[in-house]
This record gives sequence, C-alpha cells and structure tokens, in this order.
Amino acid sequence: MVEPRAGRRRGPADEMSDADGSGVGAVPSSRPRRRRRLAVLAVAALLLASLPWLWTTVSARGHLYAEADAPAADVVIVLGTAVAADRQQPSDRLAGRLETAAALVTSGRATVVLVSGDGGGASGDETAVMTAYLTGLGVDARRVVADPFGLDTYDSCARAREVYGVQRALIVTQSFHLPRAVTLCRQLGLDVDGVTARCDGCGRLMFAEKSVREYFASGKAAWDTARGRPPAVGSPADPAVQDALRD
Repeated sequence: MVEPRAGRRRGPADEMSDADGSGVGAVPSSRPRRRRRLAVLAVAALLLASLPWLWTTVSARGHLYAEADAPAADVVIVLGTAVAADRQQPSDRLAGRLETAAALVTSGRATVVLVSGDGGGASGDETAVMTAYLTGLGVDARRVVADPFGLDTYDSCARAREVYGVQRALIVTQSFHLPRAVTLCRQLGLDVDGVTARCDGCGRLMFAEKSVREYFASGKAAWDTARGRPPAVGSPADPAVQDALRD
C-alpha cells in the first residue's frame, strides 16, 4: 500500500518569492508613500507661496468700493500704467482709471487728483498723458497734481505720503490691482480706500493675465514692505497737493 506524499516544506526560494511580491506575504511597495509625501510637500509649498497674495487680499477687505459707493476724500490717487501706442492717449486701462477719478471729482467725492506714474516710461510720459486726459474730461487743471516718479505701486504710495503730504485718499485702479494697491498704501501709513476703475475695452483674457501677474507681484509687495524699501527716487517735500486744495 502506497502512503500519501507528505507536503513539501517551505524553503528559501519560497521566502524570496513572497518578499518580491509574488507570494502571499509580499511587502507593500514604498511608492505610494513617496507619492503621498510629495503631494503633501507640494500643497505646503503652494500655501507658502500664496501667503503674500492672501495678505494683500485679506488686508484690503472693508476698504474696496465700487465707484457709486465710494466714500469722500480730499485727494484721489490715480495709478499710472502704459499709454497707448501713439504715446498721446491713455490705454484702455489707464483711460478707465482716469474716467473714474474724473467722475469722483464731478460728484464731489474728491477735490484734487494726484496722478502718479512713470514720467519717462517705455510707452511714453504717463503723467503728462494722464493730466491732459483729465483736463479733457473737464477736471480743472489746477486740481491735478502729477508725480512723474511713481515708478511702481509701492513708490506711488510712499511718495504720496512722504513727498506730497497726503494722509487720507481714495486710490483708483482696476479690480485685479486694487487689493495690492490698498494694502501697500495702508501699510505705508496712508488712510486709503480703493475704488474699482472702469475698463471699457478690457477683455476677460487681459483680466485673467493681470490677475496671475498680481499673484506673483504680491510677493514683491510683501518683501518691499517688510524691509521698508525707500522709493526709487527721493524728492524734497512738495506742497502742490495742499496748494491745489486751497485754490
């Protein structure tokens, strides 16, 4: 009578088979854990990079207004940007800012307009074009003061306070730019409220592009504020705004 064969004992080969994943005792791969770790690091990096943008967005809350709801202030600051190709007329964005400022003056919400931009910009003399356009809209030339050294938003805010003695103002620019402008001015000691500028002819693509730019520009804004950067161009005190208010 033949006895049944006894079951084969497990040997080293079986252990190796299990270890490499081909057997029932396979060791889980470490790849999913690495992927999870990388995902967590990516989210953390994104949050860290977004902090300056969150700072400008949150800090400006409660200080942003539509044109029809804007509060009153003696001075309205208009931030410059590139002029049109003919170098004589404002671009659509700049024209919208100036038209909004002119409406604030006409409605009695502001008295003096401080146009702040680059007088030697690559596209042309921003402040000269801004001044001419405002007077063409019916704003009294004696009520317009030009700062040709507002080379960026930070400089425009700093110089409005340090050079022109402005303490309280409205500031006008498009919605994508407004939170950063308001936050910078307030951080630099100006009591400002932002007014959303018109922008006839500005398409959705432009707004999307500028919004992305603002996301990255907020990092520079935070850095400039943290280190107390002085304006690129220093100037002695200028009484032009106070003189215009007295006229």
